[in-house]
Amino acid sequence: MDIILIPGFWLDASSWDEITPSLEKAGHRTHALTLPGMESVDADRSGIGLRDHVEYVIAKVDELDGPVVLVGHSGGGAVAHAVADARPDRIARVVYVDSAPLGPGGVINDELPVVDGEIPLPDWNVFEDEDLVDLTPELRESFRARSIPTPKGVAYDKQVLSDERRFDVPITMICCEFGSAMVLAWIEQGVPFVKEPASVKDVTYIDLPTGHWPQFTKPAELAEALVSAVGKA
Repeated sequence: MDIILIPGFWLDASSWDEITPSLEKAGHRTHALTLPGMESVDADRSGIGLRDHVEYVIAKVDELDGPVVLVGHSGGGAVAHAVADARPDRIARVVYVDSAPLGPGGVINDELPVVDGEIPLPDWNVFEDEDLVDLTPELRESFRARSIPTPKGVAYDKQVLSDERRFDVPITMICCEFGSAMVLAWIEQGVPFVKEPASVKDVTYIDLPTGHWPQFTKPAELAEALVSAVGKA
C-alpha cells in the first residue's frame, strides 16, 4: 500500500523519519511530504494557503497507482480530509494523528500568532499543558531547531469541501492528548467541532496517550499504531 504522510505545522517530511522504517518493514511504500512553503526557514511562503497544500497532496495521489492511505498529523489532518473529499474513490483510509476531519467552513487555527505574514513556532506557553506531555526539554530544543514557519493562510483559511462521498472513506483516529472515550463523549453530546468525524461511516480509534507530537515523544508506539491502522501488505 502507498502511504502518504502529511506533517503538521512547523514540520517537513523529516518529521516522519522515525516512523517510516516500521511501515516499510510491514511492506508498505511511504511518501513523506514537505508541503509548499515548508522547504526551509528561508522559503517563500507568501500567498500560500490551505488549498495550496491540499492541491499538492492531490497531485501526489494522482501520481500513484491504486489505493492510497493518507496519514495526517495535527493540521495535516485537515489537508488529508480535503484530499479524501477530492479523491474519495482513491483513498483507502485516512489516519488522523492527534487530529480529526475538519468540516466545511472550519479553520485549522486562526488564533496562532502571526509574524510578518507567517506563523513561526510560538513560545511553549501558547500551548495547552496537554499538548506538551512527554515533550522533554531536549525534545523541545530539537523541535524548535528544526521548526519552519507555517504560511498564515494554511492556518487561517476556511476548509472547502464538496463531496459527501468523503464520509464513505474509512478513518482511524489516533488519540493522544484526549482519549477515544472523550472523543466519543463529545460526539454523543453533539459538540460542533466533532460533527464531521461523527458523520464518517467507518471510524476506528487507537489510544496513544502522550502529547501533541507523538512522532517525537513516542515514535515506536506511533509506528506500531500506524501499522495496526493500515495493516500489513
